[in-house]
Amino acid sequence: MSKSRKMKMLLLLILFYGSVNSDEVSKPNIIIAMADDLGIGDPGCYGNTTLRTPNIDRIAKGGVKFTQHLAASPLCTPSRAAFLTGRYPVRSGMASRSKVGVFLFSASSGGLPANEITFAKLLKNQGYSTALIGKWHLGINCNSRDDFCHHPLNHGFDHFYGLPVTNLRDCKPGSGTVFTTAIHMFVFIPLQIVGIALVTLEALNCLGLFRLPHWVFFSCLLLAATIIGLLACFLHFFRPLNCILMRNHEVVQQPMSYENLTQRLTREALKFINRNTGTPFLLFLSYIHVHTALFSAKEFVGKSKHGMYGDAVEEMDWSIGQILKALDKKKLTNKTLVYFTSDQGAHIEEVTDKGDIHGGSNGIYKGGKANNWEGGIRIPGLLRWPGVLQPGTVIDEPTSNMDFFPTIVKLAGAKLPDDRVIDGRDLMPLLQGKILQSEHEFLFHYCNAYLNAVRWHPRNSTSIWKAFFFTPKFKPDDSNGCFPTHVCFCNGHYVTRHNPPLLFDISKDPKERHPLTSKTENHFHEILRVMQEAADNHTKTLSVVPNQLSWGNLLWKPWLQLCCSSSYLSCHCDRETKGRGKGVRL
Repeated sequence: MSKSRKMKMLLLLILFYGSVNSDEVSKPNIIIAMADDLGIGDPGCYGNTTLRTPNIDRIAKGGVKFTQHLAASPLCTPSRAAFLTGRYPVRSGMASRSKVGVFLFSASSGGLPANEITFAKLLKNQGYSTALIGKWHLGINCNSRDDFCHHPLNHGFDHFYGLPVTNLRDCKPGSGTVFTTAIHMFVFIPLQIVGIALVTLEALNCLGLFRLPHWVFFSCLLLAATIIGLLACFLHFFRPLNCILMRNHEVVQQPMSYENLTQRLTREALKFINRNTGTPFLLFLSYIHVHTALFSAKEFVGKSKHGMYGDAVEEMDWSIGQILKALDKKKLTNKTLVYFTSDQGAHIEEVTDKGDIHGGSNGIYKGGKANNWEGGIRIPGLLRWPGVLQPGTVIDEPTSNMDFFPTIVKLAGAKLPDDRVIDGRDLMPLLQGKILQSEHEFLFHYCNAYLNAVRWHPRNSTSIWKAFFFTPKFKPDDSNGCFPTHVCFCNGHYVTRHNPPLLFDISKDPKERHPLTSKTENHFHEILRVMQEAADNHTKTLSVVPNQLSWGNLLWKPWLQLCCSSSYLSCHCDRETKGRGKGVRL
């Protein structure tokens, strides 16, 4: 063989292997492991020394750890909408203007609009096999119980196995209810009024001052009985109607069982990986842990130092370990970008009547779920991609969970939508050290649909300013949350408004303990002016869209109710354990 021909062969080999390597870098497998309500102070890699999270820590050790990774919203539904679309949830109508900021019923008509573009849609169009396993919480139906307009399969996922709504205390017998405030308002108070009215009228009747007709007495009794009956029906039917497990469009367990639930979700994820070893895939493993009601398999019960919450965290970590082992076994580790995060901070107010703490730790940070103090929005952010991301890297720059959208869309070779605002920024230049400062100069923190705070990281500056237009009123006053209402609310008498805004330098005061003034910060007024101008410019980019979390969209609608039997009075089935229909046999 001539020398020139050998050179040509060598050049062709270099070009071939270069193209293969380039394709692996540009179209990696994507695995998202998202916890529910996990605090940034819970994993070991963020400083926890008493919870065992070796597999989560393994991701951090083998890749990149963000220390200022931020949820676009401190509540489940809007945060997940932002994550999937790369857009502030107010842009899609997934931010409420009422006290209720999430979906509570499977038969609500609101949800992620069909015209929103998720990263799953774009990756599917690029040849990816896509699956969502676990929690959805972004709506199901619009007009009928089988239109599935908001369903995961209508938003780019080929496969869905999990909870269409969410895990609540009401889903697990003996764990209490999240409707305590509503029951007090709509049941106990009306019953007290009826009772007081009856006693007063009877007293007046006995004194001869007022003659009480019998029909009034019996009408009051009937009203009281109706209220009690409605409460009994609500408590009886809520679990089977709303705590359900689905496979694609089919209800396979109603109500869902917590028995080995994490193991079943993990098994489903492993099956998906095994089916797609030869094709690029997107796996969104959306854990039920550690939202209450807390649960874990018997192998994990009582094994942690933090009660039921710790048991649940350690079971989730076990599950992540199974996924990482599967990647190693199938030799997919170097071809897979793994991302671990939480949808928002830990739920500080999750304390039982017995005083048991069922919420997690937000570390040194103030506040928690449902508010925009750092504890509510600063979340774990871990990414591992061997050969591409430098192991053990720590990045302190402000980033958002919305950034994952443009990051993986570009890696998959797809184009970002040009007909809408995308608020996320591609993370790869920051992850690979090509740039040292976040591409977010400003980030906007919403409490439901209300602009709550602005974060500003000036170019060529180490300062990170955060200005609050209002803050929640913590109760009790010296506490770190809104315990009487179970979560903090976003408007009305539940908040304190600030004029001028409450200003912090997060780079120096991450605990948000010392608000700045014109006496302690020379550029106080100039900083606030720039941030107000940024907020005004941001709000100009918003369009009026239908409110998916209006009361009309939130309330239960019987014609949208999913039921695995023909009778709504007996919506019970277990195709998981009996192997009927499309359910899996355990």
